[in-house]
Amino acid sequence: MSTKRGNNEGSITKRRDGRWQACVTLDGGKRKFFYAKTRQEAARLLTNALRDRDTGLPIVGERLTVAQYLAQWLNDIAPGLKPRSLQRYEEDVRLRIVPACGRTPLARLTAQQVQALYTAKLSEGLSAGTVAHLHAVLRRALGEAQRLGLVQRNVATLVKAPRPARHDMHTLTPEEARRLLAVAADDRLEALYVLALTTGMRRGELLALHWADVDLEDGYVQVRYTLQHLKDGAYTFASPKTERSRRKVVLTSAAAAALRRRRTTQGEERAAAGLAWRDEDLVFTNVLGGPLRANHVLQRQFTPLLKRARLPLIRFHDLRHTAATLLLRQGIHPKIVAEMLGHSTISMTLDIYSHVIPDMQRGAAAALDRLLGGTAGPPAKDETASA
Repeated sequence: MSTKRGNNEGSITKRRDGRWQACVTLDGGKRKFFYAKTRQEAARLLTNALRDRDTGLPIVGERLTVAQYLAQWLNDIAPGLKPRSLQRYEEDVRLRIVPACGRTPLARLTAQQVQALYTAKLSEGLSAGTVAHLHAVLRRALGEAQRLGLVQRNVATLVKAPRPARHDMHTLTPEEARRLLAVAADDRLEALYVLALTTGMRRGELLALHWADVDLEDGYVQVRYTLQHLKDGAYTFASPKTERSRRKVVLTSAAAAALRRRRTTQGEERAAAGLAWRDEDLVFTNVLGGPLRANHVLQRQFTPLLKRARLPLIRFHDLRHTAATLLLRQGIHPKIVAEMLGHSTISMTLDIYSHVIPDMQRGAAAALDRLLGGTAGPPAKDETASA
């Protein structure tokens, strides 16, 4: 049984297996087929296809599901992602997107479904930052689907993702920073804290620092890796966040001295470990030479150190913020600070540390006062008249 139509109007046919087949002819004579359980559904698919063809939109099929597409998409992008990033993408897809709408035909996914997904995840207790990352993954995936002509539009762009809450920045005062370093003087990870406070390096960059990247002769370190821990205790040394993050950072004399002490201490640990020592050329290691786990550094080392120093229980990342804040308040040009931190632009540095700008402006005003001999009073009346 078939339904005849005029040229270029398509056709609907009942197949031997009981399904209904709709067919539309595209430019160049190529035909596209759609399948449905009922004639009404086949007619709907044909009507939509003809509308899309006549308006210049790509004609997409409905057999490919969201789950099937995302599985292929992850496979395609895997070579270009860092291991930790790929792991997060896979978790978002497997644990969050697929259970909610994986069986939906990709071409029929709606903005309402995506919005409902975000709302549900927030109500389940996921943070706004996690849902925002989920949104970024889905937007990227659907953007590629649109480029390939698998969907007519990226519905994720029509949905508002929650704005991640910005972590409050807690920085140490100069006196508090000195107290931290004084208490850390006898700690086996003293150099870790000294470098964090004087270079502003990220925790992952510090834990991935190799002795081959340390030049104590000329007084600098080269940032080339960041340590990323994966599932089941696995880890990898990935490239830093951005190209600007691959950088050279000059050491203070205190940092260089702390690194020399660290090298001596590590030699003693190597001798004590004997054949159990894992030689990975890392600066900061556990007692057997392996890399330190970031959460262990915080829970077992850094937090107890703060308590001994009677300091606020800040995050390790706040040492990076402290370094930047102290430098800016000392009048160091923001461009230099941006280069030390590995920021992609100077505007990023100024945006993050906008709280320091008023102090910088006061310093600028004081400098002009010194240059010009103090604040000038209002002009005399005769001067005003002659002007």
